[in-house]
Amino acid sequence: MASVLPRPLSALRSFLEMEAAGGILLIGAAAAALVVANGPAAAGYFAWLHHETGPVLAAALGPMTVHLWINDALMALFFLLVGLEIKREFVDGQLARWGDRILPMFAAAAGMAVPALVYLLVTGGDAALHSGWAVPAATDIAFAIGVLALLGTRAPASLKLFLTTVAIVDDLGAVAIIAIAYTAGLNLTALGAALLVLVGMAAMNRLGVRALAPYMIGFALLWFAVLSSGVHATVAGVLAAFTIPVDRTPAAPDAVDSPLHRLEHALHPWVAWLIVPLFGFANAGVSLAGVGLETLAQPLPLGIALGLFLGKQVGIFAAVRLAVATGIVAMPAGANWRQVHGVAVLCGIGFTMSLFIGGLAFADPAHADAVKIGVLGGSLLSATVGFLLLRFAPVERTAA
Repeated sequence: MASVLPRPLSALRSFLEMEAAGGILLIGAAAAALVVANGPAAAGYFAWLHHETGPVLAAALGPMTVHLWINDALMALFFLLVGLEIKREFVDGQLARWGDRILPMFAAAAGMAVPALVYLLVTGGDAALHSGWAVPAATDIAFAIGVLALLGTRAPASLKLFLTTVAIVDDLGAVAIIAIAYTAGLNLTALGAALLVLVGMAAMNRLGVRALAPYMIGFALLWFAVLSSGVHATVAGVLAAFTIPVDRTPAAPDAVDSPLHRLEHALHPWVAWLIVPLFGFANAGVSLAGVGLETLAQPLPLGIALGLFLGKQVGIFAAVRLAVATGIVAMPAGANWRQVHGVAVLCGIGFTMSLFIGGLAFADPAHADAVKIGVLGGSLLSATVGFLLLRFAPVERTAA
């Protein structure tokens, strides 16, 4: 039986397979959170999330809680993996050439701008809601790949690659948004310490240090300095990833002796099968008591849901149509426009990143719950419609 992706893309194939499994597990964790948050164990669930474990690592955050450890510490490992994936693809993968970057960068940019615009149009009358403009701008790669995996061979390899590269560029944009738009008052001393650690890690790379232990120690120090600086600590993960050495091996992109690939393969099972599902379980739990159509029609959840479902598909699909029509890029091989549209809709699954940004944008519990409702509604609608579009789209049969 032929493999989904050709052999030269072994690193990417492994990534897609694990993301698909992790995405399905994430769906289950989110569903479990909703069940628990609306059942007899609800009080215990919310008490567990806000249980103070200590210590105080940053004065602005206060004592560490279970929720903070998950969102600010464990998710730093998620962002470290995101950074490794971004660097791998830009240095030694499917985005290594400028010609290969045009379509995913163009599509991702439109897929972030249009949802933000839709959100601001819906919530335009309430300035207190404007800080949530970036919530519908992100795509959850694990969730989207998980849905795509359910389609088997009905989704051509080129569409899996397109979705992955768009989501990777999208992740880079989301990290930039977090660092710039959701940064509180800065502690310049801590920021300076973070810069010194980062320079030290980059120097190790330049000096040829290939052992991973020094980089992981540097990552831990960088995380603590960034946490103390006022910039969200998870940004440390992506910054640290950019300092990890990678071997350019186009003929064997999964080289076992490449430090970046070794770290990526060591982290991926923990992130895909533990950290991201745990994040989903800790952040998707919202009480649905009293939630009706009038709740969903309120500006905050409606703006997020429409931004994800309408904004994402309109932005990405229009960008691809324009790029192909003008001859800038070619149509993804073996795909038709209905399939491209289906993938554009799947990009409206913003679950992990959207919930994460929503937590940064709104501290008020009522707004935080409204964000969860909007993200869950928009992501579920995008997943369902995207799946159906791809399931019933005609499959292109191309010669081998």
